[in-house]
Amino acid sequence: MAMTEGQETLKKCSLSSLEKSVDDEELRALLIPDFNDLPSIPRSAVESNFVRYYAVDLLKPAHDQYIYRHANGLCVIGLAPSHAALNEVGGVQSVDFNVGKSNRSELKVTGKRKRNAQHLQPDSALCNVCANGTYYTARCCVKGSLLEVNDRLIKNPELLNLAADREGYIAIIMPKPTDWLKVKDSFLSYEDYKKLRHQVSERGYLPAATFESPKALGGVTNRSADLEEAPTPN
Repeated sequence: MAMTEGQETLKKCSLSSLEKSVDDEELRALLIPDFNDLPSIPRSAVESNFVRYYAVDLLKPAHDQYIYRHANGLCVIGLAPSHAALNEVGGVQSVDFNVGKSNRSELKVTGKRKRNAQHLQPDSALCNVCANGTYYTARCCVKGSLLEVNDRLIKNPELLNLAADREGYIAIIMPKPTDWLKVKDSFLSYEDYKKLRHQVSERGYLPAATFESPKALGGVTNRSADLEEAPTPN
């Protein structure tokens, strides 16, 4: 949308005033961005605050999950756009945090020392997701302490269909720095993930009908155990 004459004048005056106070060329380049270099679409909160990693074919084909790592070390875990459950007819219908020996939704972590946090392995189950009559198990992906699960998904599983990478996240994990470094290289970067799952748009959740093999990116794989999915109901 074209700027009004008043807005254009205000912009020129503001830039002129700022430019006079900045003599160093390098500093000016940092403080006064070129309007032509700004992205057409503002960066999302996820893009601005997290480094995005992906675990593809986690234990089974098309069981893809994301790991969004914050600068403070916390990892947000969720289903990637290409996860099979998100591409089932009708999408996700229910989420259950009762994974057998533990109900993750009953987790109550307190204090700075994170008392009561559950210590999980990369293949530990976080929840079972039901889509089109089939159950899929979301995994922890990283070794660490489980600090929080998104129990809103119990009453509102539609969050996974609408915003799996935001309000539909599954859990927050705090790995130790040494444990993170051990597993980091087994994940794909966002750019490599887009190359592999080429049907995934920048912000969309598109059908994952023609997935490529991880071998196309140099044989990137994930360590896994022979764990079973929750049974499909009769």
